[in-house]
Amino acid sequence: MENNNYHKTMTVNASAEEAMRKISEVNGWWAKIFIGKADKLHDKFSVRFGETYVDFQVSDLIPDKKVVWKVTDCHLHWIKAQKEWMGTEVVFEFSKKGNETRIDFTHIGLVPGVECYNDCEVGWNGHLTGSLVEFINGGVGTPQ
Repeated sequence: MENNNYHKTMTVNASAEEAMRKISEVNGWWAKIFIGKADKLHDKFSVRFGETYVDFQVSDLIPDKKVVWKVTDCHLHWIKAQKEWMGTEVVFEFSKKGNETRIDFTHIGLVPGVECYNDCEVGWNGHLTGSLVEFINGGVGTPQ
């Protein structure tokens, strides 16, 4: 069976430990409105973009290797299936690549054919390959 979950790979000039720490600083690269904490197992947090919100729980965390955020609630105001992300998982996996760190990002459940896929793919591409990489490498991201 083919895996069609949204996936993106990035390489950053930081250790896996530093990359994981920066990812947990969600307001530095993704959402200016960030409520809660995202750095320990079972932490809960929410991101807000106007009417849209997504609530997460850190459901798996292996230091320097992997972190998983499970969507526990959401409201995607611009689509009919406003709860479409409910139960999906955002996964960051880390591996050493020379002096750099490779980050494999997968949004499990965000697959072609779901209503928000095209918009969400564009959004993730910008947040990940632009803002997150810039935040990890240079300390300054462009959260929305």
